Amino acid sequence: MPPGFYYLIGAQFASGLADNALLIVSIRFLQEQGYPGWWAPLLKFAFNLAYVVLAPLMGPLADAFPKARLMAAMNALKLTGVVCMLMGVHPALAFAVIGLAASAYAPAKYGLVTESVPTRWLVRANGWLEVSVVLSVILGAALGGVLVGWQGAPGLMADLQAWSSSMLGLPTQLLHGFAVVALVYGVAAALNAGIRPVAGGVHLIPLSWQAISWRSFWHSNRQLWRDPLGGVSLYVTTLYWGVGAVMQFAVLLWAEQGLGLRLEQGAYMQALVALGVIVGAALAGRWYRLHSARKVLPMGLLLAALLPLMAWVHSVGLAIPLLMLAGAVGGMLLVPMNALLQHRGASILSAGRSIAVQGFNENASVLVMLALYSGTLALGVPLWAIMLALALVLLLGMWPVCWRARRRASQ
Repeated sequence: MPPGFYYLIGAQFASGLADNALLIVSIRFLQEQGYPGWWAPLLKFAFNLAYVVLAPLMGPLADAFPKARLMAAMNALKLTGVVCMLMGVHPALAFAVIGLAASAYAPAKYGLVTESVPTRWLVRANGWLEVSVVLSVILGAALGGVLVGWQGAPGLMADLQAWSSSMLGLPTQLLHGFAVVALVYGVAAALNAGIRPVAGGVHLIPLSWQAISWRSFWHSNRQLWRDPLGGVSLYVTTLYWGVGAVMQFAVLLWAEQGLGLRLEQGAYMQALVALGVIVGAALAGRWYRLHSARKVLPMGLLLAALLPLMAWVHSVGLAIPLLMLAGAVGGMLLVPMNALLQHRGASILSAGRSIAVQGFNENASVLVMLALYSGTLALGVPLWAIMLALALVLLLGMWPVCWRARRRASQ
């Protein structure tokens, strides 16, 4: 791989590490400040809102400016969101600011993949990128668990709470956690300076009102959905991310209710899913190419079969391999689909616009699924019923796609 590609991987890893650590720290912050439990998934809802609302703008924005510089600026905006939370801004609103930065960061990041490597290495590059994404989830969740679990000296923690109350007007013992997250965002911004696209890979497209209009965006959206390969891959990734967003919080709740673990321990269990995704992503990068990407579709059915099992597992010894297996199956499904979607999107639209369309659809699915999940928690629906409903959604969504793919293969 070209040297600049590894700076991209490092910058992505650092930014994702901070994002995932911040989520765990913020969940504990909600508990500390007395918010009810159903507010936790709404943090993710607020984070993803900009991906949908500002989707027409973010793709053209990524295409109009050097993507590495844009990524550095967005890391600075994420840091601003952390400061806002500590200054007393509602955590959901602060996460909306961080999500605004992430919504611009995503098309720049994935667009840089297509600019940094030749087409023949695109699946391998996506494997690297997904491994870095998942490693950031694993280590970010672990880092968040360490930060919220760190007790420190009783006197020191009391001093931190008193200082935050007097200086910020917001008593909290999590200042050290927020400070570490802010530092990691700074590292991510510094790494962006080393990113160098391959010669001839950059094609900037000036911003225009027509390019950022909803009418233009919907036209791009329809183009990608109507493409035989792009539409299938977009459908699968949209379904996967909606279910996966709920699973991120359901695993924490399951670890608490079913396994009797604390939040920081539940974060480590959450990291096991991401570890499995790394294995699945590595296998997918080795076994599949763009022309054979649709062969992974049955993995969606297998994932649907695994989800309900979690609700009836009450042993950590059984939970560990189950979580890793679910992650591996998800990784094998996601990586080829992402590579196929990026290839078709860059061919039909442009790198930034195609990623913005992808982000819009995937995050609209995330918003709907998280809103439903938060609502079911508020209504007191048991976890086993939620897990069963998730499995049915995934099964009913994947079955028609797998059936059509198998019928085409037999013709």
